[in-house]
Amino acid sequence: MKRFLGILCFVVMISGCDDGDLILEDINFDDAPVATCDNNAIIYKLNEKEALLLELPEVVFPSETKTQEITIGGKIRVVYRFFNGTVKKENICETIPPVTPIVVDQWTANAGGKIVIKSTPIKSTDATNNSTKITGYNHYIVLKNITFQKTNGTQVYDEFIFGDYTTSVTSIPFAFTKTLGQCATTKQVYNFINSEALTLNAIEANLIKNEVTPLNAPRTALLGATTNSLIYSSYTGGILTENYFCTTTPPTTPTLFQEWKAANGVANTEGIIEVTTTTFGTGFKHTIVLKKVKMVRGSDDFYLGDNFIYGELITN
Repeated sequence: MKRFLGILCFVVMISGCDDGDLILEDINFDDAPVATCDNNAIIYKLNEKEALLLELPEVVFPSETKTQEITIGGKIRVVYRFFNGTVKKENICETIPPVTPIVVDQWTANAGGKIVIKSTPIKSTDATNNSTKITGYNHYIVLKNITFQKTNGTQVYDEFIFGDYTTSVTSIPFAFTKTLGQCATTKQVYNFINSEALTLNAIEANLIKNEVTPLNAPRTALLGATTNSLIYSSYTGGILTENYFCTTTPPTTPTLFQEWKAANGVANTEGIIEVTTTTFGTGFKHTIVLKKVKMVRGSDDFYLGDNFIYGELITN
């Protein structure tokens, strides 16, 4: 009997002994959306009386496909807070938060862990011509090698999925008219409006000729990196004019903001230029159609559609 009591006391003593590292508490924000404050660098998730906060000053959520790995420490913080009532955005974002609810406990991630952000484009598709537009970017956030310092020890995560945070972008307008211009010397064809331009460069000599094309038999060529290269450019700091094109040295303003280049064409498949020539008064009208063209910048792309009418070029 004494032996049994001794064993029982030993078990009770072990059960009552907590070194602070053995108690694991579940952090569950699976159903909570990611939100952001308008006046600071905090993004967060709320779950009734709990809040999971990422403070990310000077971290940029890019408008391009990109993976960032940010080390926790200094101004970069990960905090898990407990409140004595239902927590709302005002408790997180306001400079002077409401009096209630109040924070009753807080876990803070130790320095050295990583915040990994994978940014990828969000696209919309036009069902009429299958063209696509990038409307925003999704930023998938994962916390890696995280150690939370708690009031009663630590809690470690090799990987903790924070979730998806989305940002919107201004869609590329592509608001061009159908009137094309051409440089006399380089033969570059261009279309522009306001602060955007779409140029067709180093065109094959036999593509645009003052000869009427047979019915349903346009001249064709493939887009390429050097010959028949198609480039979309947008600018800041001014409005484009006719004088911007056909000069040996382009003007310093407006300033190039971003540039997208067409992917190389594949015979009978994609990246195809079609030119149909008809008479126009004493001259000729060349209607240029771009078929199944994908525009690329870095790892991102968008699709001009199955048939994109580039425009009409008048020559004499």
